[in-house]
Amino acid sequence: MIRDQYPRLHAPATSVAARTYELSELLVDVLGVTDVGAEFPETVTYHPTCHGLRMLRLGDRPLTLLRQVRGIQLVELGDAEECCGFGGTFALKNPDVSTAMLTDKCARVRDTGARVLAAADNSCLAHIGGGLNPRTIRAKRARVVDEVPDWEALRDTGSAIKADVQRRLPELLEQFEASVTAAGATVHWARDAAEACRIVVELTRATGADEVVKVKSMATQEIELNEALEAAGIAAYETDLAELIVQLGEDTPSHILVPAIHYNRAQIREIFERRMADAPPDLSDEPAALAEAARAHLRRRFLSARVAVSGANFAVADTGTLVVVESEGNGRMCLTLPETLISVVGVEKLLPTFTDLEVFLQLLPRSSTGERMNPYTSMWTGVTPGDGPQDVHVVLVDNGRSAVLADPVGRPALSCIRCSACLNVCPVYERAGGHAYGSVYPGPIGAILSPQLTGVADNASLPYASTLCGACYDVCPVKINIPEILVHLRQQAPHPPAERATMRLLSWVMRSPRRWTAALRLARAGAGPLGAYRQRRSGARTLRRLPWPASAWTRSRDLPLPAPQTFREWWGKQ
Repeated sequence: MIRDQYPRLHAPATSVAARTYELSELLVDVLGVTDVGAEFPETVTYHPTCHGLRMLRLGDRPLTLLRQVRGIQLVELGDAEECCGFGGTFALKNPDVSTAMLTDKCARVRDTGARVLAAADNSCLAHIGGGLNPRTIRAKRARVVDEVPDWEALRDTGSAIKADVQRRLPELLEQFEASVTAAGATVHWARDAAEACRIVVELTRATGADEVVKVKSMATQEIELNEALEAAGIAAYETDLAELIVQLGEDTPSHILVPAIHYNRAQIREIFERRMADAPPDLSDEPAALAEAARAHLRRRFLSARVAVSGANFAVADTGTLVVVESEGNGRMCLTLPETLISVVGVEKLLPTFTDLEVFLQLLPRSSTGERMNPYTSMWTGVTPGDGPQDVHVVLVDNGRSAVLADPVGRPALSCIRCSACLNVCPVYERAGGHAYGSVYPGPIGAILSPQLTGVADNASLPYASTLCGACYDVCPVKINIPEILVHLRQQAPHPPAERATMRLLSWVMRSPRRWTAALRLARAGAGPLGAYRQRRSGARTLRRLPWPASAWTRSRDLPLPAPQTFREWWGKQ
């Protein structure tokens, strides 16, 4: 655009256009660099974009750079120079033709067997990426959200309802207790995880049972209920398929919605064969066969269990109703067959009125599984004589939530409805995975919730596990401003004295334009001889290695030295 269009619009831009280069062109032609020292041990295919081929005339310069990457295995793309069908507004004005072209391009990419597609144009990558991954939760969510004309109004309403809950939480909790008690159930209050676990263990022992079946619940994972039950001699059986896989594999979940996302089907079959005594001897790794094996295994648990433990997606204050949404039907079995039902519920799960569910039962399924509604939505209010569990208990858990509520900036984290939409768009989570967070709650929501529940000092790295790109805020169905809370928590995290002193000095320098300009001049003067030496030696004004603590930076990237001339100085001379 700058090189080809700007001179036509503004004649003085010609001189700028003559010195404007695409990155691969700058590296290969101007700087003479073909090896940037990169390492990427993956199978890669390359799509030459129309803009690069025909307007910028890049030729094979990007391929020249890719071929020098250590560990890379380049696979040639068939009909590589064929357009992918994006073309900016062309894809919007001619969607059928664009989709047909995209289908052809995606077929060629799949034929290569490559795990990674490279291109020099982000718009083409986004277009082809959408075609290659049309069934991802992220893509499904985008489609069903686009169907709702008042989606933003729904988000605003959901956010307002949750804010109202936080303002009136003590009042609503008492109302909920009264409603539940009037419906024949019993409410228990737990200050922390230990008290919540003790209550559940005692209730289970009172029934004489030595095992429980469980509905998928983040709250029970948070308080480590399974471990407490095991220590008391009570076996806890997860009935959600993904949770069952994780439990049999003696692992921990890596995603809020799909806890076993880090396993492939061959690994799941191996876990079933090794840990599931009643698995068929000829079990295959076909999804249907694995699901059937789990179904047969769990059905016996459902029919014999006397106690079930659940969480709740929502708890309605004015009726005492608890709500669980799920996709498999295992929750419905746990909530209806056993004699005793114990529900462990975080105090933040409250909604003021039953009609508020109208909002959240639209927001949650679209944001979580990309569905218009959940396959199973179970609601129960206390005890119904002759129908379902006759001994119903609700354990209301604080476990740090009051401390979160006391922080006006961090408080919106309690609005979370555990949809996991933020995980599905987070570039850090996508590359690091859930286990890297070391927290029950992974991803962006975990980065703000876990430090507040258990203390910032105990989770000092989590507020920094984000680039602050804001994608999580854009998709959150209740509009939690996660980047804002992350910055707030970073200020509370412990910092070494040297880091604090450095930041105070930088703050002092940057507050004054005069001091900042003087500091830049001083830095250029000090780095001038070194920059000239590095320019002659390596073709770039960068440092590749620095001593500790700056080695943390140069371990994975070069450190650029100050340029001989600032942009302002260059612009003034022009």
